[in-house]
Amino acid sequence: MFQVLRIASAFIGIIVGAGFASGQEILQYFTSFGYMGTLGAILATGLFAYMGMMLTRMGSIMKVQSHNEAIFKLSGPYLGRIVDWILILTLFGVGVVMVAGAGSLGSQFLNISPFVGSLVMTVLIVLTVLMPIQRVISLIGSITPFLIVALVVICIYSLFTYSQSLEVLEPIATSIETSLPNWFISSINYVSFNIAVGAGMALVMGGSEPNTKIATWGGFLGGLGVGVLILIAHLAIFLKVDVVGTYPLPLLRIIQDISPVLGICMAVVLFGMIYNTGVAMYYAFVARFTVMQTQRSYLFAVITGAVGYVASFVGFTDLIAYFYPLIGYLGLFLIAILIYAPFKMRKDQKNQ
Repeated sequence: MFQVLRIASAFIGIIVGAGFASGQEILQYFTSFGYMGTLGAILATGLFAYMGMMLTRMGSIMKVQSHNEAIFKLSGPYLGRIVDWILILTLFGVGVVMVAGAGSLGSQFLNISPFVGSLVMTVLIVLTVLMPIQRVISLIGSITPFLIVALVVICIYSLFTYSQSLEVLEPIATSIETSLPNWFISSINYVSFNIAVGAGMALVMGGSEPNTKIATWGGFLGGLGVGVLILIAHLAIFLKVDVVGTYPLPLLRIIQDISPVLGICMAVVLFGMIYNTGVAMYYAFVARFTVMQTQRSYLFAVITGAVGYVASFVGFTDLIAYFYPLIGYLGLFLIAILIYAPFKMRKDQKNQ
């Protein structure tokens, strides 16, 4: 049971990065559609549970050490190459967004230059990527419980302190700018994007677990946990959207209203979640091109960190608004492969 929870917690930690933990993703993908955003969150919960289960299960069955091993086996050389490059772009791009998120956090909370916060995060991520995989998984999973507690506190506070009626909050929520056309496409896009984000590391995590049943349940509970957190965060932001709708880090703004001390705690948790996803992205990215724990992987990790730091200057909010939906649409190739995966694996077992 401990191993199942360890994998589930790490899976949540991979998905829940700067955009989610700050509330900016939830604001754009769900809250901006008002009441219908709640239906989108419920749909996303079911999809995350299935996709998380399939990723870790595939990784364990195939004993993969890098995402491209599983992708090419399931989809063949041509489609596999397309999905592989989509994942490569996603891993590096989201790693850059995490670094930018650290800069935005330092700017809003500590009033320091975004470049300083981004530099600190880059150094921490690169140092962690140099560690063995089991230590990386443990570090990623250890921060997740703190976020769950923080989101529950924020949601309870919002439930008891919101000042406007739901009829007033609905038009405020739907007036928020988003690049997505409707709640259904937004929900599918969000799951697709995040599965593209988490696929590389989730496959590697599954590959490190010899017991396929443990890996499967870990991925399922992890995906289910992500969906529940989406619902909690959406509810909290919607009830306070008149106050926090214009902030780049709306969840942090809510908890700062409760108490400055809790605001500090939330800032630390948010920094940890940014760190979690940043490590997962850069680790899977480096593992795609090198054998980990070698001199080449160390050098590649440092170069990746340096290039990502420079790319983060584009800005946190803009990256989420335009880069995330693009990856979401491209990630539909991966969703199709994961739906097809059980039939493909069953066919291969029969042939063997």
